[in-house]
Amino acid sequence: MENQVEIEKIQNVLAKADELYTERELSNVLDDMAEGISQRLQNKYPVCLSVMLGGLIPTGQLLPRLNFPLEIDYIHASRYGGDTSGSDLHWIKYPNISLENRTVLVIDDILDEGLTLQAIIKYCQQAGAQEVFTAVLIEKTLDKQRPGIQQADFTGLTVPNRYVFGYGMDYQGQLRYVPGIYAVHGL
Repeated sequence: MENQVEIEKIQNVLAKADELYTERELSNVLDDMAEGISQRLQNKYPVCLSVMLGGLIPTGQLLPRLNFPLEIDYIHASRYGGDTSGSDLHWIKYPNISLENRTVLVIDDILDEGLTLQAIIKYCQQAGAQEVFTAVLIEKTLDKQRPGIQQADFTGLTVPNRYVFGYGMDYQGQLRYVPGIYAVHGL
């Protein structure tokens, strides 16, 4: 019975949510991002680091659009842990591939306050990366200056300062799989 209540709650959030971007719009944006990344990194043999869990879907959609040699790994650092607001950064998994003297492309779902990406960039630099680039599918428009990095090197779309989910981004640990970008109604 408890699972049924949770399923209904999740379905209700999705049913009431405001669609901000369709799957088709996201596909076009990923094509554009891939073109920009290719122009900049095609001769660098980069290590592409997906930031788990949110970066899973954007990375999985972006990498097949890159037609040049690269290596793939992931990093798992989280400030949310299923909550709707961030807290201290928790390091869960570091990359297996050496970043020493490498170009690194960090791929994430959203640039919100920029603190997680800032910490990941610092980690990559301390691990010896020659240069670090960032790619985010979504950048949130804030009413204030971000306390972390101000912008990514490659950005797909912007969203208003609302709680968004889909295409890797979650709402209370759910709805990452939704094929579009949605804002939670009332948040």
